[in-house]
Amino acid sequence: MSRYRPPRQAGTPLITAAGAQRLRDELHELWHVRRPQVTQSVSEAAAQGDRSENAEYTYGKKMLREIDSRVRFLRKRLENLKVVDQPPGNPDKVFFSACVSLEDEDGKELVIRIVGPDEIDPKQQHISIDSPMARALLGKQVDDEVVVSAPAGERSWLIVAIDYPVSQA
Repeated sequence: MSRYRPPRQAGTPLITAAGAQRLRDELHELWHVRRPQVTQSVSEAAAQGDRSENAEYTYGKKMLREIDSRVRFLRKRLENLKVVDQPPGNPDKVFFSACVSLEDEDGKELVIRIVGPDEIDPKQQHISIDSPMARALLGKQVDDEVVVSAPAGERSWLIVAIDYPVSQA
């Protein structure tokens, strides 16, 4: 069996201003805080002598590789992202960064926000613009009915309200 894995398909390169700031903060934390700390601990462990049986040295080197890998990913990702910090020209339709209030057939209400793939948060009901639900909602307006294919079958939702947060930071 081969170790080859096809490259993961990159999601839509959109991100909200708040999401971009979180990624920049993570990059700063990794590069200016955590990496110097780990580098210091690795150099202290290396000074203790035999590195082959030095667990602190081995663990520190592993942590450095993980930090460097994440830093490379964040730098490349931030370079390719387009920050969306303005509401769309037509706020009556569902577009990227919209908060959409939905109602299902049973009358249960659901409020979701359409964000980029780097900002997905199920606890806050932030869904990716690449998800089937978001794809079904894009371009729709209040009182439109949307049918979404789910693993349990098709579900029908009615768009009750559309809102674009003023402060996306």
